[in-house]
Amino acid sequence: MLKCLMSTLLFALPLIAQAQEWPTKSVRFVVPFAPGGSSEIVARSVAQELTKQLGQTFYVENKPGGAGTIAMQEVAAAAPDGHTIILGHVGTLAVNPYAMKKHPYDVNKAFLPVALLARVPNVFVVNSEVPAKTFKEFVAYAKQNPGKFNYGSAGNGSAGHLAFEYLKSVTGMFVVHVPYRGTGPQLQDLLAGRTEASSAGSPALMGHIKSGKLRAIAVGTPERIPSLPDVPTVAEMGFPGFETSQWYGVMVPAGTPKAVVDKMSAEIGKALKSSAITQRFAQDDAVAGQGGPDSFAAFIKKEQARWQEVVKRAGIVIE
Repeated sequence: MLKCLMSTLLFALPLIAQAQEWPTKSVRFVVPFAPGGSSEIVARSVAQELTKQLGQTFYVENKPGGAGTIAMQEVAAAAPDGHTIILGHVGTLAVNPYAMKKHPYDVNKAFLPVALLARVPNVFVVNSEVPAKTFKEFVAYAKQNPGKFNYGSAGNGSAGHLAFEYLKSVTGMFVVHVPYRGTGPQLQDLLAGRTEASSAGSPALMGHIKSGKLRAIAVGTPERIPSLPDVPTVAEMGFPGFETSQWYGVMVPAGTPKAVVDKMSAEIGKALKSSAITQRFAQDDAVAGQGGPDSFAAFIKKEQARWQEVVKRAGIVIE
């Protein structure tokens, strides 16, 4: 009995030491999208707090392309020691596996969930020059003029792409998708009037909505959001059950020691409660994540089931 106990203790000691020592160097926090969107805002906010808490630099690296698969593949192949992490996202974790004809990896086997960081409201907007002033007017006008409107997104498989295709499937309107390499580039064309509509996270859109350059016509959350109290939800516009939001969480390569994952999750939970993040998230109507790895894993599973159905119903295909 004593020998067995000693063997267990000897096996556990290196793992405990590894968790206590982590991080031993700078941590690369990969964001699989171009700069300028909600993903970067969330990642940088959390990275700054973790740098303060742990005394090692957490630096954000944007690596767009392939609907997020390029960055995901690279991180999946990284050393599983907690020093390379990636921002998981509704697109890369819950949609790509079902929408891509040749998905290059199994997200449920190649990565381990660490913690849900935030859920960010999706807002549907139009350029201020678009004649439709309300959500109902936009849908009606789009149906009367199929293919006349173009909507931009941060790229194939991005949250904005998924949200708008979901909207198209429930309303029956036809609006042409124009994918870009990030939220920033697509907003440039939307503001210039080269595209007419978009759906993106509220942080990237709010300044343009307040300036009057963009008009918010609906939000994808079940309830209206504090910063846009007069903007209706899609659900209350006659589409009950409609819900879409952007969500982000930290993932690490499979094989990362549980002790490291648990410590990382605990530190992220602490960061999410800091005043800097709570104040920033409140400005953007973002809801901070709660719970650890198991909770995030259950959340991903639930989202995968929901978006698999949306992908099938909307006929979303990511080449």
